[in-house]
Order: sequence, then structure tokens, then C-alpha cells
Amino acid sequence: MKSEETPAVEDAISKLVDGWLKDQEDIKKMFLELKGKISEKARVELVFKSRPGVSYSLRGHVIKSTEKEKEGTFFIMVDVIDDDPDNRWLSVCFYEEGITDPDERGDMVPGGLFGRDGYCFDIYEYEESDLTYLVRRIDEAYLHAASS
Repeated sequence: MKSEETPAVEDAISKLVDGWLKDQEDIKKMFLELKGKISEKARVELVFKSRPGVSYSLRGHVIKSTEKEKEGTFFIMVDVIDDDPDNRWLSVCFYEEGITDPDERGDMVPGGLFGRDGYCFDIYEYEESDLTYLVRRIDEAYLHAASS
């Protein structure tokens, strides 16, 4: 079973992407590529929270079979920071225990990710090396969430 994306999530993401006109640093491209990598994962539910002027938050959760298992299934959050719509950037966050950060590119956020420690990676322009690094973190976080 591939990821689940409800029509409401699809519509909200399309509305963001279609209205995202200025993007000199190709942040929209990075967002869409990260979304694609998350969507490729089996048993993933996507949640999208729109807060225009603040952020647009794409969250990935591993779908589990029982209510007890559903706790802690979050594995990634990709926030489009919208404080300046002409100069958006990404904050890609994971729980600390779900990933490694061998190149120390992330910023530790103690208690800052739904009350738990996490890592956030701020992306201000599209770089293939950043995408590759983040995809590895996505794979780690997904495997951790799926196995816990």
C-alpha cells in the first residue's frame, strides 16, 4: 500500500504550489521533490496544515494497524516558512531518535518538535547535495517510525 493523500491534502498543496509565483532559489522544487520522496513510502498518511503568513506544514505519519501503534508514527515535517512569501524557505524536521546527522547539518531543537527533541534542517536554496542528504534522513526516519 502506497501513501495516502486525501483530496483535501491534494487540494491544499495544489493551492500552495499554484500560488507560489516567486521562487528564485527553487525552494518550491525542493518542497515538491521532498513531498514525492515521502509519498513513495508505503503506509504513509500525509497531513497538511496551512497557516498563510506563517507556514505551510506537510507531515508524514506511518499508518499502523491499531490505535496503540498509531502513537508516535510521525516521522517528518516539511514546513514552508511563509513570513515573506517572496522569499520562502524550508524547515525539514525529524525526531532526534529517528535519524542520524553525520555531517551535523541540522539544528537541535530540544523539546521543540511536538514536545520532543528533534533536528531541523533549514533550506534556503535548492542544492542537490541537500536533497540527497535529506532523502537519507527521510529513509532513516521512516524505517524508525515503521519499526517502532
